[in-house]
This record gives sequence, C-alpha cells and structure tokens, in this order.
Amino acid sequence: MAIDIPEDLILLERSAVEEQREALAEAYTEEEWAPWGEAAAAFQAAVTAHAEAAGVSRYELEMAVEGDRPASGALLAVS
Repeated sequence: MAIDIPEDLILLERSAVEEQREALAEAYTEEEWAPWGEAAAAFQAAVTAHAEAAGVSRYELEMAVEGDRPASGALLAVS
C-alpha cells in the first residue's frame, strides 16, 4: 500500500535536517542545538498526528517521508 505523504511533513522533515546540519557545524551548546530539537519534535508530532488520522503505520509514514529526501540528508535522533 502506497502511503500519501503530505507536503507539510516533507517541509517539516527538511527543516529538521537543515537544523541538524547547522547544529552539527557548531560546538555543542544547548542554545545552539535547541532549534534542531524543536524542529525534530515538530516533525515527530506531525508524523504521529497524520499517521493516526490516516490510519497508517507511524513508522512506515516516517520512513516514507525520510525516503523522499536525498541520501546525504540523514536525520539523527535528538533527545
């Protein structure tokens, strides 16, 4: 079954990847890395909400969104 990937999820995921790239280019400080954490959290929340609303697997939806990005744009987890 193909999963419909809303444009807003793609944009949120790309934003999180960009914030990650910027954060990793700097030495760690909570202030410098906060935008990455916030962007990643927004993406995760949107994936969860869309998966629940659409009745699809949250994991499969996230993998579909992340699979839509160029290979060099890996997104690492932020806790």
